[in-house]
Amino acid sequence: MSRIPTPPPPTEMSNAPIAESWCYTQVKVVKFSYMWTINNFSFCREEMGEVVKSSTFSAGTNDKLKWCLRVNPKGLDEESKDYLSLYLLLVSCPKSEVRAKFKFSILNAKGEETKAMESQRAYRFVQGKDWGFKKFIRRDFLLDDANGLLPDDKLTLFCEVSVVQDSVNISGHSNMTTLKVPECRLANDMGDLWESNRFADCCLCVCGREFNAHKAILAARSAVFNAMFKHEMEETKKNRVEIKDVEPEVFKEMLRFVYTGRAPNLEKMADDLLAAADKYALDRLKVMCEEALCVNLSVENVADTLILADLHSAEQLRAHSIDFINRCVCLAAYAKCASLNDAFSMASSCLPLCLKLNDFLMKFVMGEKNRLVRI
Repeated sequence: MSRIPTPPPPTEMSNAPIAESWCYTQVKVVKFSYMWTINNFSFCREEMGEVVKSSTFSAGTNDKLKWCLRVNPKGLDEESKDYLSLYLLLVSCPKSEVRAKFKFSILNAKGEETKAMESQRAYRFVQGKDWGFKKFIRRDFLLDDANGLLPDDKLTLFCEVSVVQDSVNISGHSNMTTLKVPECRLANDMGDLWESNRFADCCLCVCGREFNAHKAILAARSAVFNAMFKHEMEETKKNRVEIKDVEPEVFKEMLRFVYTGRAPNLEKMADDLLAAADKYALDRLKVMCEEALCVNLSVENVADTLILADLHSAEQLRAHSIDFINRCVCLAAYAKCASLNDAFSMASSCLPLCLKLNDFLMKFVMGEKNRLVRI
């Protein structure tokens, strides 16, 4: 019976894209361990470079890979003569090479692993090749009874081996259909509701022009409309609201924002729309207008823009306007611009704020070029 490929197990990446075809590679690793005890270790007569070998071992009776441990009790060479050197040796192998990781440790009197050292990667072994540590442990530390590594003069070495075997690929094609969620049409649908006048229950009369709307939507979007419709006011009883201080086109754009969250004509009427947004507590629209006005700041309009920002508590617009004035590169332009000077003079009669600006401009013209605006 043929095996039907199955997709790999799910991962923690729940938002990962779904592919039409896939492959799952499983690298097989065989792990086994070996313990070697050397009795009367302190009597080992091997000199520097001489070897003591363990018997051969393998992962199981049917495993053709044969291994052994190799110890140099007095080090491998002059550099390591004060250390015990320890290596894993591949004795026989039917393949040209194998890859394996290994870990060595010493079992103390309590049978606990101590002084462990582990290979940092899988090394390539060929028959007769060994890998290990030339400076596994200092001899003086090992022979010190206080460290408890040679109980009854027995050295017990513990070795763990992980042999990398063949990898297995499982591949296939996904039968899952990718679901495409439609885009949200809330703004479009709300815009259609407003423009069609369906189910409208109030009339907003703006300078003789009437706009039909829905009280629930107005109240949900504006705290001012909410208060108006919540209490027993004349507007609530007649379902008619008279609005006299906003131009019809500006009010229409504001209504469009109330229903859709969009204001496509904002650039053309940002100053008037900011005033309307402030009056009806539409904070997001107000900041959108501030942004548009900041982008279009110029020497000719910065005075009017600063006055507008101060009148409607548009703090971000106010800060940008002052910063614009303070830029050294614009100081010369301010001094030469009669229209700006006139605007400041006119505004100074109605706003203490602009008195400071007018004073700044006059002092700059008279030569105090190092002075900056401080509002």
